[in-house]
This record gives sequence, C-alpha cells and structure tokens, in this order.
Amino acid sequence: MEKSKIWLSSPHMAGNEQKYVASAFESNWIAPLGPLVDKFEEVLSGYVGVAHCAALSSGTAAIHLALEILGVGPGDDVIVQSFTFCGSINPVLYQKANPVLVDSDPETWNMDPELLREVILHRIKTTGKRPKAVIPVHLYGMPARIDEIVEVCREFEIAVIEDAAEALGSSYKGQKLGSFGDFGILSFNGNKIITTSGGGALLSPNKDRIIKARFLSTQARDQAVHYQHSELGYNYRLSNVLAGIGVGQMELLEQFVALRRKNFDFYCQLFDGSPVTVHKESSDQSFSNHWLTTVVFPKDHEKLNKEVFMQAFLEENIESRPLWKPMHMQPLYKGAEMHGGAVCHDLFQRGLCLPSGSNLTNADRDRIASVVRKVLRNAQ
Repeated sequence: MEKSKIWLSSPHMAGNEQKYVASAFESNWIAPLGPLVDKFEEVLSGYVGVAHCAALSSGTAAIHLALEILGVGPGDDVIVQSFTFCGSINPVLYQKANPVLVDSDPETWNMDPELLREVILHRIKTTGKRPKAVIPVHLYGMPARIDEIVEVCREFEIAVIEDAAEALGSSYKGQKLGSFGDFGILSFNGNKIITTSGGGALLSPNKDRIIKARFLSTQARDQAVHYQHSELGYNYRLSNVLAGIGVGQMELLEQFVALRRKNFDFYCQLFDGSPVTVHKESSDQSFSNHWLTTVVFPKDHEKLNKEVFMQAFLEENIESRPLWKPMHMQPLYKGAEMHGGAVCHDLFQRGLCLPSGSNLTNADRDRIASVVRKVLRNAQ
C-alpha cells in the first residue's frame, strides 16, 4: 500500500474559513468585490502596517499594476534579482520594459545592496537615465537587507516594489515585510503561508495609487451609467468568496508562522552535526516566517547532494524541490543583462526546499527524519 503523500507546502484550512465563505453565499456576494474583500484589505493593511491595500487575483498581478502605475514602459530599466520565481519578473516583459538582473548576497540569498548600487550607476552611465523601478524579493520568507536596498533607491529616486509574496509574517528590524517599499506585494497562492486558493495584494502608503490599482484591476471602467473605458484595464480583482477564505486564514497567521518555525527548528536539529547547512536568518534583526525551510549540500559530494535526497524522498512519497532556477539561466531571459551570478547559480546547484507545511504532523516529521538519517548514514 502506497504511503500517503507529504507535500512541500499544502493549504491548511483550520479556522473560520468555511464560515466566511458561507456568509458570502448567504448574502449572494459571489462576484468580485463585496464586504469580505473590504474586510480582507482592512486586515492585511492593519497587519502589515501599510495604510492602503487592493486585494487582487495574484501577486504577479500586483507587480504588474505597480509597474503600470509607476509608468514603466518600453525601454525602461527595471532591476530584479535573478534568484526568484518568474512571477517577480514576467510583469516587466508585460510592460515591454528591460529587465536588468542582479545576483544575491550569500547570507540572505536576496538582492545584494552593494551590487545594486553598482548596477544603477552602470545603467545611468550606459543609458543616460535612471532605472524606473527595483524589485527586491524576500525569498522563502527570509528578509532581504531591505533598509539598505531602499536607501540606495532613495539616493537615486528610484521606486521600490517590495516582493513579499513569500514573506507574510516575516519582519526586519521589527517592521513587517511588505511595508518598506513604495509598493508591497503579497501572494495567497495555494502553497503560501496563508491562501485564498489563488490571490494576491498590492499595498502602498499612497492612497491615490491604490485607488488607481482598484480602477485598473476592474477593467478600468469609467464613472458612467454605461460601460465606458478610456484606459486599458485588467481583470485582476479578488472575488468576495476567496476573500472570505483569506479573512479566515488571517485569523490563523501567527499560529501558522509558529508552526512553520517549529518545522525549521526540527530540521536544524535533524541536520545538526552534518555537512548540510540549513538556511538561517543572517542576524537577530531578521525574523523569517520560514515559509519553506531550505538546505544547501556540500560541494562535489556524490552521496550527499540534492539529487540523492530528492530521490530518497520520492521513494517515500515525500515532496521536495530544488531552489529556484535563476532567471538568467531561463530560456525566456537568456538575453537579459545579468550582473554577477555566482551566488545564485551555486545555490541552485546545491540547494533544496524541504516539506514545510504548517499542517505537518508528528508522524510526517518522523517519516522525513527517517529518510534524512538514512541518507546521512549512507553518506558516511
């Protein structure tokens, strides 16, 4: 009999989600917009500490709208870290802008502030104009050196679109991630720390920008009794039904963060004394939600690498996944300008994401531990 699947990060419904969804049905607020959308936006704004929020269909949509509102268009430079998911960068191509990729720093795995400054100066010298935006990402919930990144961007008057899609519940120097940039981005995809099945949010301290985002995300319909459109819009609004799931999930967020961090502690103990490195916060100023616990294996070890572990997990019906393949290594972005690359290339070669769901049971952890101990023994 096949063992039950242990997922990398599966949805975790554990509270009032169904009650809120039922209220949407009872009131017949099924279509996009409605009281639960308003409530979800209010809760998100209050939690992250940003005054204004638009609930959307995805984090990718949020980035796209941020670029649109900033006026990014053909020929504009947008700097993005290479080590990320494609959702961080594809909207740059939607706008027919020019993605400029930068390497990560080896501690946080996120955008290197020193390299960012060099790249900005290089692009100004090369093109005669400043990049239009910078998109740093808090990968796997681990805080970037976001204050330094923002400081560099402020020096050159460049907007910051802070991609906190994987980092709801994380903070840096006591401040919630998603609240540092001109825009903050959240995702509620099925595998995130909270989910609305699919969804995202755009946050900003600027009220007018969020009003604009709501307008654009509902097909840019003008104020008229008939359907009239003066601008290009998008169908990006979150539905009232899915927002109900989000309201229920937000009531559990702190609990979910604690459970993800419990998984992280479990892996730290499991790999303690081995050559495998568990990725940790770079300092006590960083607080990660540990959305996914990630590890890096030693170089050139035939019996202790991501392929061996992935196969061992697969045989026990346990999901694991390599770290993100950097964007500069993707066929779609082979022509993009890349600065550095050694750090993120090495992480992709040697890194692995481990099962980290907030709904992992003790029995699940026992199965995972059994696989890990077996591989570590065989590698000796």
